[in-house]
Amino acid sequence: MTGQRLHRPTRRLRHARFAVAACFFLNAVFYANLVPRLPEIKAELGLSNSALGAALAALPLGALVAGLSSAALIRRFTSARVATGGLVLLGLSLWVVALAPNWPALAAALLVAGALDAVVDVAQNAHGLRVQRLYRRSILNGFHGIWSIGAVSGGLLGSLAAGLRIPLVVHLGASALVFGALALLAFRALLPGDDEADREDGPLPTGEATPAVVPATGRRAVVLALAALGFLAACGAFVEDAGASWSALYLRTELAAGAATAGLGFVALQGAMTVGRLTGDRVVDRFGQRRVAQVGGAVIAGGMGLALALPSVATTLVGFALAGLGVATLIPAVYHAADELPRLRRGTGLAVINWLLRIGFLLSPPLIGVLADATSRRAALLTVVAAGLGALLLGGALRSRAAAPG
Repeated sequence: MTGQRLHRPTRRLRHARFAVAACFFLNAVFYANLVPRLPEIKAELGLSNSALGAALAALPLGALVAGLSSAALIRRFTSARVATGGLVLLGLSLWVVALAPNWPALAAALLVAGALDAVVDVAQNAHGLRVQRLYRRSILNGFHGIWSIGAVSGGLLGSLAAGLRIPLVVHLGASALVFGALALLAFRALLPGDDEADREDGPLPTGEATPAVVPATGRRAVVLALAALGFLAACGAFVEDAGASWSALYLRTELAAGAATAGLGFVALQGAMTVGRLTGDRVVDRFGQRRVAQVGGAVIAGGMGLALALPSVATTLVGFALAGLGVATLIPAVYHAADELPRLRRGTGLAVINWLLRIGFLLSPPLIGVLADATSRRAALLTVVAAGLGALLLGGALRSRAAAPG
């Protein structure tokens, strides 16, 4: 630990950290910048609610279709090029959304945007983990906190553009140009070279096909580890989606909260999660990923369990805030653990977990909806408690320490 405290990152490494943070920020800004203007797109194209919903479903569909390709792209082009180049293309694909003359063109543009978002997500996390290994302490949670700040900033920017009645084509075109240029500037500060170079066990031999050289027992262990991490990621997805998709409806219909108050459930979860991510690296360094994830799972289950057992507006807001705090470091921890699985090429574990995570986000809303129709929204939100218990039980799949002291 003393060595870890004495280690000081070089100026080059600090610049790389800032550049990765910029990638996370830009990744969030791009789509959040579009969200406030979706009503205009719906009106201009004459879409029904179901037609707009179907078009928006192309985003997760594109992510699922392209997500697993990210590992191969990282190996071919490096995570630095994939992250920054993907951001430039993401901005352009969202600009095409503004040009879409009809529903098929809109859905196609969103499909491409979803695919690019998934690839960029894996690449920026891969590069962030590479910087973290050289820092010799946890910094990944901070990147995810910056993503949350970017999402809020993008939403505010889009709302401002809508309020000023800036034409959508001009708005998204300027965003693609300005933020794309920033992504290219970030590339100059990212780490050069191959992503395999700084593996703890050294790079795999050239041309070696990972699955083929791992013994049967080794393959089984990797599959079991990925399965456990995938369930952990799904637990995180269920907690985050509950706040995004169901908190306002639950507060409004079950607890008779006013319209403004009902929106505070999402704010409570996202706000606490952002604070938890911005402060989580020090906590992880001190206590280790395993203990933080398990305690976080207990906080999620206890907080939401209390809110559902004693239903009121106040307890529900506290419950969602505790859920956000408990889940804050879970998905970054899962990404780190997946990226460190032995005998997997850099990016492969990340790509698989990112793909499973997006399946979790895709399945969570309809599953909770079905449970709510069959029972009640209050009972359906017990899935958040179950997700917290899942994190508590499966947190043992994570390393006890976040980063090797070196």
